[in-house]
Amino acid sequence: QVQLVESGGGLVQAGGSLRLSCAASEITFNSYAMGWFRQSPGKEREFVAAINWSASMSKYADSVKGRFTISRDNAKNTMYLQMNSLKPEDTAVYYCAAEINTHWYASAAANAYDYWGQGTQVTVSS
Repeated sequence: QVQLVESGGGLVQAGGSLRLSCAASEITFNSYAMGWFRQSPGKEREFVAAINWSASMSKYADSVKGRFTISRDNAKNTMYLQMNSLKPEDTAVYYCAAEINTHWYASAAANAYDYWGQGTQVTVSS
């Protein structure tokens, strides 16, 4: 059974940094595009960043561009999200997702993804 497990969330002050990890198991990791999404109370789940299977292409939401960096290590079946210059509005549960996709692109649409992790809480205090 496919498993995606996020880690690295926590409480940080505004301006600080966190690095999220998403470890995948029971999948051929390099056949999947990967994405990060987030959801805060009362809001819909929103796209954060995505990376294609080979890490040759990535995309970001405008709200995180220049502050967050998505990456992956196919040898370790793991994806990362480096989050710098965090703001209180970044507070949310962060989810990783996997899409069966060996094309050049990665999707920003949540409904394109086949598997989801359980989420990790990120809280940014002001």
